[in-house]
Amino acid sequence: MTALPPDPLARGIAAYGRDLRAGKTTAEAATQAYLTRIKALDPKLGAFQLVMGKQALTAAKAVDKLLAAGTDLGPLMGVPVAVKDLFAIEGTKAHAGTKLDVADLIGEEGSFVKMLRKAGCIILGKTKTVEFALGATGVSTPRGTPWNPWDAKVARLPGGSSSGSAVATAAGLCGFAIGSDTGGSVRIPAALCGLFGLKTTVGLWATDGVFPLSPTFDTIGPLTRSASDAAQVFAGLTGRPVVKPAPLDGLRLGRPVGYFFDNLDKEVAKATEKALEKLAKAGASIVDIEVPEAAERAKIFPVVLPVELVAALGRKRFKAGRRKMDKVVGGRAESGLTVGAPEYLHAIWRTRDLEKIAEQRMAGLDGWIMPTSPILPVPVADLEDPEEGGKYARLVTQNTQPGNLFRQSGTTTPIQHLGTGALPVGLQLLCPGFAEEQALAIALALEELFGTPPAPNLKGFM
Repeated sequence: MTALPPDPLARGIAAYGRDLRAGKTTAEAATQAYLTRIKALDPKLGAFQLVMGKQALTAAKAVDKLLAAGTDLGPLMGVPVAVKDLFAIEGTKAHAGTKLDVADLIGEEGSFVKMLRKAGCIILGKTKTVEFALGATGVSTPRGTPWNPWDAKVARLPGGSSSGSAVATAAGLCGFAIGSDTGGSVRIPAALCGLFGLKTTVGLWATDGVFPLSPTFDTIGPLTRSASDAAQVFAGLTGRPVVKPAPLDGLRLGRPVGYFFDNLDKEVAKATEKALEKLAKAGASIVDIEVPEAAERAKIFPVVLPVELVAALGRKRFKAGRRKMDKVVGGRAESGLTVGAPEYLHAIWRTRDLEKIAEQRMAGLDGWIMPTSPILPVPVADLEDPEEGGKYARLVTQNTQPGNLFRQSGTTTPIQHLGTGALPVGLQLLCPGFAEEQALAIALALEELFGTPPAPNLKGFM
């Protein structure tokens, strides 16, 4: 058996960038190492829908030539990345996790992917997604469910809908990956796979060239192995300076009592409690607040998402393709055929009210903090019963959907090492809309305080 090459970005994007510019490595070498790791590990992990080996190596050689000629494209130059198969990439077909042909709804390569290329990123391939991005557990039958790398013996929930992006990043099959977040689809898989995830505000990055699940809530965000890497990604894609850690002494964080702390697994509760204790000892003020409006997500999402998805697909295409769809996804989407205009518009108008209410609840605070997912990644087999599957879907979105509902920015930070560390646990931070740099600054401080957890053991996937 051929030895698995080391992860080229195991020490982070910044360290890799220094080595690249010092001539200690090349983009081509890093890309080839990832392609070798993908070939060795992905047959069982199943993170990738498409591997673009030839194109990636061609792009890597071009990046090396640019750097040798004195052209520096910034902190992401030469970083191999994976992109969720919800995005159009020139020369490939976007599937959006479905067996239906939806390429016309996605269109040509959009501004975000072009931005990745402009920053010097090398696209390794496209990662699997839950069908239409309408699913939070990561389980999807049309194109397969990726295997969470934290347990080689038992297939556990990878989280969705950016399931492949999370698995690829956690297993060291790319430098970082791109996902989308409509109700938690970056934060949930990041949390369940032991990663850092950044949820951006609607409108920060344009979603042209991306399958439109819900124009009301759709956002784009990176999944990385650390907050430090996410800060590099954000700087590289926005052209802004790299964010520095915020001082913890004097930080005021709201702890939304009740709803966000309901239904917690013991290990999640334990790790969260230790995280909050560490923050308090470091000088941060943890202020109990109430956000009862968060529970309204259970009424609004089941109305808005199905209606906007069916509107995108069209009634004719939806009905004709219903048999090919994942049973759970199809069942959830089907209600979009019968929801009336008054009900849909009321839900949309209520989100505008909730955005203002959330701003008021955030007054005087730097952010809200709570578990990302109230549960650990359970075995995929537990979802074979439809009722159990629905229960887990509601649980993993419990704490993430409110952030979309309130039009907030946010992050999830891995904290499983504050407990037993056997399975991933995420700590969510929610900040006001368009306060991504503030969220990243706080997340960097959290990372310095908590430390970075170890990566999953991949020996069982070889």
